[in-house]
Amino acid sequence: MAKTKPFDKYINDYEKWFEENQLLFASELEAIKKVIPGNKQGIEIGVGSGLFASNLGIFEGVEPSEAMRNMAKSRKINVREGVAENLPYPDQSKDFALMVMVICFVDSVTEAFKEAYRVLTKDGCLLVAFIDKDSPIGKEYEKNKYKSDFYKEATFYSASQVIDLLKQQNFEIEKIYQTIYGDVSKITSAQKPLEGYGQGSFVVIKANKK
Repeated sequence: MAKTKPFDKYINDYEKWFEENQLLFASELEAIKKVIPGNKQGIEIGVGSGLFASNLGIFEGVEPSEAMRNMAKSRKINVREGVAENLPYPDQSKDFALMVMVICFVDSVTEAFKEAYRVLTKDGCLLVAFIDKDSPIGKEYEKNKYKSDFYKEATFYSASQVIDLLKQQNFEIEKIYQTIYGDVSKITSAQKPLEGYGQGSFVVIKANKK
């Protein structure tokens, strides 16, 4: 069952976090932009309130939370009700799919990746962005998750775990970028994404359909 309750109930707090942490948000966007294909038709799986999609030129997505869907629609996103494990799209209909923090909240990451594989075109790619469980922020989130309205029921994954799960669904890893590294309290502009993982707390993986 989709974990939508906190997003329906605390949507204003969700939006507020991004307003108060604009440089971190900008850093995350820069990392994702490194892997988004140009001039391709893509979707965001778990589009949420449309914050990422509207800043990345993605105009279509799927979202189980009604409050989030309504917010996404206000941002001109064509959003459908649905979950990552059962996407409302035909086979091989999308050039790419983006998932931002979605793997933390799905019932089955394996089924979510399998569904993404199904809807992607022959040369399509899946972009997976998440907080690395082994990173400083990942460890902090894991330690304090029961104090959080959003992360109480979340499951965090390490970058190596996500890579393995993608490979199990016949994806081939092309690129990995990371950001939110060093002393983030001192950053004065969006951080430049670094290749690989192990330094940054926010990791983005580009995985191609074989």
